[in-house]
Amino acid sequence: MSSRSGLLWALYLVLTVYAVFALFPFFWMLLSSFKQQADLFRLPPEFKPSQLFTDEPFKNYVDVWTKRDFFVYFRNSFFISFMAAIGQVMTCALAGYAFAKMTLPGKNTLFAIVLATAFVPTEVTVIPEYLLMRHLGWIDTWLPLIVPSFLVGAFGTFMLREYFGSLPDTYAEAARLDGANPFQIFWYVYLPLARPALISVFVIAFINNWDELLRPLLFLNTQSLFTVPLGLMTFFTQYEASWHQLMAASVISILPLALIYMIAQRYVLQGFVGGGTK
Repeated sequence: MSSRSGLLWALYLVLTVYAVFALFPFFWMLLSSFKQQADLFRLPPEFKPSQLFTDEPFKNYVDVWTKRDFFVYFRNSFFISFMAAIGQVMTCALAGYAFAKMTLPGKNTLFAIVLATAFVPTEVTVIPEYLLMRHLGWIDTWLPLIVPSFLVGAFGTFMLREYFGSLPDTYAEAARLDGANPFQIFWYVYLPLARPALISVFVIAFINNWDELLRPLLFLNTQSLFTVPLGLMTFFTQYEASWHQLMAASVISILPLALIYMIAQRYVLQGFVGGGTK
């Protein structure tokens, strides 16, 4: 019993050390967001948040939110990420249910093709995607960032297929006896049972779209349409960078992701346990 307890303490120690190293960059970012520009480059580094001891302790955050138009970027990213995540949930739920519960000719081959798209790097498809969006006249709009998400995604389809597949077929049989058609069985029976997996797909899709840089960089030209990642790039100029404001903006940019994950953490864990990683 003592040897097992010692192993547990050793494991906790290793995990604690790992957590400290993993969280230290975030701690330093938060600390730097309360410093003045000159204090960021002092040697040796100081842990004292100098801006907190002035008459305007939150000046960096106020300047970022008002003078740097970060509220506009924040609002744009939230709308784009929310709509793209909703699109992923809708289409992946339909595709996952069809692959799991419906009898379709060649569905296994089609499912393999969908999964194969997950192994294609974004850099391979971004040029034809740009040419397509230019042909449609969607450049410098949010449509290239939202509409493709309403197409079936490989990860979400795989996860929801596995989750729907883990649910008993007896639910569908009972619903058919009551006169339900296939769509009613999906909508009223299986979809409510798959809530943890649906929330997991939504959270993952929201985070991925919030962090997306390449596509907004290619498709958006007007600054009022910029997303948060593009907004962070505006803190750099040819000759200088506002590092203290950049740290404040970075803290603001991760708050929605942390909040969404904390709220949906229970459902996300249930979705992964009962879904594709089962």
